[in-house]
Amino acid sequence: MQNKLTAILEELKSHAPFTLFGALTGIVCMLVFKNLDYDTSRVLFYVFHPAHVVLSAIVTASMFQLHSKSHKFIAVLLVGFFGSIGIATLSDSLIPYVGEVLLGMHLHAHSHEHTGFAEHAHIGFIEGWYVVIPAAIAGVLIARFRPKTKFPHAGHVLLSTWASSFHILMAISGQLSAWKLAGSFGFLFLAVWLPCCISDIVFPLLFVNSPAGIGCHHKKPAEVEQ
Repeated sequence: MQNKLTAILEELKSHAPFTLFGALTGIVCMLVFKNLDYDTSRVLFYVFHPAHVVLSAIVTASMFQLHSKSHKFIAVLLVGFFGSIGIATLSDSLIPYVGEVLLGMHLHAHSHEHTGFAEHAHIGFIEGWYVVIPAAIAGVLIARFRPKTKFPHAGHVLLSTWASSFHILMAISGQLSAWKLAGSFGFLFLAVWLPCCISDIVFPLLFVNSPAGIGCHHKKPAEVEQ
């Protein structure tokens, strides 16, 4: 247990520079598209968020399938589906939403009176279930027939960061101050760093006997093994 905790802390540290780069691209994205209207930002969010879900489903289901004693499809489906939906929702919707609330952004500028939390926070598997749920299932099916645990690390970081960025842009309503930009950077970093490390590090360690079973991701910047 001590060795696993040490490995987790080491990997969290090693992931920070990549996540920092991702957060910086998110800030650039927000500066470039700061005047983007709400509807367009929402469309782009529902491009990057489902893409993130697909990738998460592939790696989560693949890891379970490769390291678990159970190879039943229903088990792979449940782990891949709920694992990907949970991580992507936390990363792309919930953490950005908390940041938007704390930074005083115009969360309800485009909402109606009957709009609930799922719409305010843009919880993908509820608000955009017709896109997000099929994306998770597609990722599990890909993993079922071609399980892969290595993917471009930069791609994983960027998909999550850009989804979070357009989530925040929906709330900004074209009013991007220096304070909101600085605060957004902090929440973008957390939105990618913690959930992605849970997916990339903590989850795999549940299925191996030794931390050595998981490679040091930072030794291969071009790819991440989950």
